[in-house]
Amino acid sequence: MSTQKRKLIAIVGPTASGKSALALRLAKKFSGEIISADSRQVYGGLAIGSGAISKKEAGGIPHHLIGFVNPKKTFSAAEFKKLARREIKGIWKKKKLPIMVGGTGLYIRAALDGLAIPEVRPNQKLRNELERKGVAELSRMLKRMDRRRWEEIDKRNPRRLIRAIEVAKALGKVPKPELDPLKADILFMGTTMGRERLEANVRKRVRNMIRGGLIKETKELVDSGVGENKIRELGFEYSDTLGFIHSEMGSKSELQRKIVKDTLRYVKRQMTWFKKDRRIHWIKNLGEALDLAKKFIYH
Repeated sequence: MSTQKRKLIAIVGPTASGKSALALRLAKKFSGEIISADSRQVYGGLAIGSGAISKKEAGGIPHHLIGFVNPKKTFSAAEFKKLARREIKGIWKKKKLPIMVGGTGLYIRAALDGLAIPEVRPNQKLRNELERKGVAELSRMLKRMDRRRWEEIDKRNPRRLIRAIEVAKALGKVPKPELDPLKADILFMGTTMGRERLEANVRKRVRNMIRGGLIKETKELVDSGVGENKIRELGFEYSDTLGFIHSEMGSKSELQRKIVKDTLRYVKRQMTWFKKDRRIHWIKNLGEALDLAKKFIYH
């Protein structure tokens, strides 16, 4: 970077919308290093299902916070905030540009806006009890315990509901968010595209996952001692693949269709989250992104 002022670019958007490719181009152009903000890419052994960038694809650009957590363990947004801020400061110290890229909105808000995340340790006994309940019942429980949290949560995601109930039981309710913004100038870019093109990208991504060894990767997680409930928490790609392994689906084509369907639902939830953030500049093409970044960095 040619300027001493602390700056950071955040690239957000739905799955398969080109975030990683844009981050790489900007990193190469403006001497940057990339910080992944993805709630599954932090885990080791999930490279295929999480879509983590390979060493070859990275092309020599340093990537941080990928594949360093044991999948048997639980990793929180609060931990991500702490580690991401440490990495950002390290990149600034090298006089390079931090580029945060990912589709996990909560992680991005935690790291950049300083969203306070309650520090509540996992309660495995409670989780085991809650995992036997359906999402409708979990939703009703949370609504009784903490209506404010219930109003903003994804009510179709059992993992999020269980965690919210766990926090509410420990604290009474989730505290109103407090912010401790990162002291930096931040440019938010969003990647998106037309519905048909995005759906085609999702289908290609899922097809490549299955051809690339998603089933083998899931079996390896089981063989390494990661419990099946934990594997399901790692994302629908792994939950769906476990179903295939247990013969709940008849063919790889059926598995592929299921993951595509779940991915498109997830994409919709991601866009609902990001569309609320008015700071995001939604990028139409690479040229626009390069011009916007240049003006931000050098002015």
